Amino acid sequence: MPSRLLKFLDASPVNFLAVKNIAAALTKAGYRCIDPTLPLGIVKAGDKFYVTKNDSSIYAFEIGRKKLADAGFHLICAHCDSPTFRIKPRAEMLCEGGIVKLNTEVYGGPILSTWFDRPLTIAGRVIVKGDDEMHPRTLLIHIQRPLLQISNLAIHFNRQVNEGVHLSKQKDMLPILGIINDRLECGNLLMNIICNALNEQEEIKQSDILDFDLYLADATPACTFGVHNEFISSGRLDDLSMCFAGLEALTKSPAADTTKVLAIFDNEETGSQTKQGAGSPFLASMLKRISFAESGTEEAFFQAVEQAFMISADNAHAYHPNYGEKYDPTNHPMLGGGPVIKFNAAQKYASDAVSAAIFAEICRKADVPCQRFVNHSDIAGGSTLGNILASSLPLRGVDMGNPILAMHSCRETGSVADHLYCVKAFKTFYGQKE
Repeated sequence: MPSRLLKFLDASPVNFLAVKNIAAALTKAGYRCIDPTLPLGIVKAGDKFYVTKNDSSIYAFEIGRKKLADAGFHLICAHCDSPTFRIKPRAEMLCEGGIVKLNTEVYGGPILSTWFDRPLTIAGRVIVKGDDEMHPRTLLIHIQRPLLQISNLAIHFNRQVNEGVHLSKQKDMLPILGIINDRLECGNLLMNIICNALNEQEEIKQSDILDFDLYLADATPACTFGVHNEFISSGRLDDLSMCFAGLEALTKSPAADTTKVLAIFDNEETGSQTKQGAGSPFLASMLKRISFAESGTEEAFFQAVEQAFMISADNAHAYHPNYGEKYDPTNHPMLGGGPVIKFNAAQKYASDAVSAAIFAEICRKADVPCQRFVNHSDIAGGSTLGNILASSLPLRGVDMGNPILAMHSCRETGSVADHLYCVKAFKTFYGQKE
C-alpha cells in the first residue's frame, strides 16, 4: 500500500512544504544541503547533496562512480506546484452580519467547481524580520484543521446550475473565513491566525510579519478507495505523486556508475518562467559547477549533457469511462496499466521514437507495463517540463507520467498499482539491478 505517498501528500499542501519534506527525506538518506553562494569544493564519486531555490524548488545529486564526462547523468524532473488559490494582500472582506471572506486569486488552471463546499485550510510561507532588510527570515505554516469554505449558491437561486454556469473568479470563488466576535477582530482575523500558527514555532509579533505567500488547500486527507482499495484519491497528485516516486527511487536505489539527479521545479502550472521553474538556467548552472568541480574543465559539462538522459515526469490523462469520445481511439492509457509515455506531433512533449524506446526498455527491464498517450486530434493538449528544460539543457528525454482522472480538480484520482510500477521503473533508471 502507498502509505508513505499518502502521508507525503497530506504533509505537502503547497510547494514550500513539499520541498521541506523532500529535503528532510534527503537529509535522512545521507544527502547534505549545500549553499549555492559558497564554492562547491572538490566533488568525488559517492557524494550526495542537494540545493534549494526560493524555498519552492529542490535539486538533488548523487555523484556516480564514473566521471560525468564519461557517463553523463540520469535526471528525473517533476514539479511541486498545483492549481489552487493564492490569498491576496489585504485579503479580509467584511460582509453583512459580520461574515468575513478572503480575497483570493487563481493560481494555475483549477477546475473551479470542484473547490465548492469542501473544508479548506491555509498553508504557505510567512516572511518575518531578519538581521537586515536584505535578509528577512522565512517561516512555513500549515493550519491543520478545516478553516474556510467556498460555498455554493443554493439551487433555488440558480435553477440552471446543473446545466453549466459561468463562474467568476473574483465573485464566486471567495472563501468564507468566519464571523467577527468583536471590533478588535475586524481586519485582524487572518493575521491572528497566522500569528497563532507561527507562535507554535517561536514567538512572533504581528509587527514582525513583513509579507506572506499563502494558499488554500483541501483539508480532507488523502485516501485509497475502490473494492480492492486500488485507487488513490487526493489533491495535488499532479504532480506530487511523481515527485515522491522520484524521491523514493533516488533514496532507495544503490550507488551507480552514472550520476543521479532529481530536480523538483516550481511554477509549472503558470509556465515555468521563474528563477525556480524549469525555464530557469539554475539547474544547468549547478550541473556545470559540479562538472567543473569534479574535473577542473568546463568541457566535461558539455560532454555530460550529450550522454545524459532526462525523464520529465508529469501525470497523464487516464481513460475516463464516461467520456470515451474525448480520447484518441488507439492511445488512451488506463488506470492500473502502468506509466505512460506522452507524444505530441507539435512537440509539446520531449518524447520521440528514440527516447520512448529507451523508456519502454527501462520499463521492460523493471518488469513494469508501459502505456502510450496521444491527444485526440480534434482536442488540444497541454505541455509540461520536458521541452522547457531542454531549452537550457539540450537533453535526450521522454515525457511520461502516471495516468490520473480529473487532472486539476481539487481532488484527483490515481492508481495504487501505477504508483508502485513507477517507483520500480525509476529505480531501474537510476541503476538498480532487478
